[in-house]
Amino acid sequence: QVQLAESGGGLVQAGGSLRLSCAASEGTFSGRGMGWFRQAPGKERESIARVSWNGKTTYYVDSVKGRFTISRDNAKNTVYLQMNSLKPEDTAVYYCAASASILGPSTSTAVAYWGQGTQVTVSS
Repeated sequence: QVQLAESGGGLVQAGGSLRLSCAASEGTFSGRGMGWFRQAPGKERESIARVSWNGKTTYYVDSVKGRFTISRDNAKNTVYLQMNSLKPEDTAVYYCAASASILGPSTSTAVAYWGQGTQVTVSS
């Protein structure tokens, strides 16, 4: 069982930045792809960024491309999401996700473990 603990969410003004962190409890973290999902009120949970086990392959949904950066530190069992130029439409609960494979999860069905979620609110 892998436990994921997110931190770094909060309230920020539009145009501001936040950095989310996700610390994993287990040593197999380095062999797993990781990702970040978000779920806004009344909407489905969506994958927004993912990274492969070695950090070399990343993918972003168009709505965050150029503004968000996913990275990982396998020595610290931690994955990050740097969020810049935040917009009100980025307001959502953000979830860290661990894949069952070496690639980051692109859909919820590919997720083996979820974090508890952290709220990000962007005011206009």
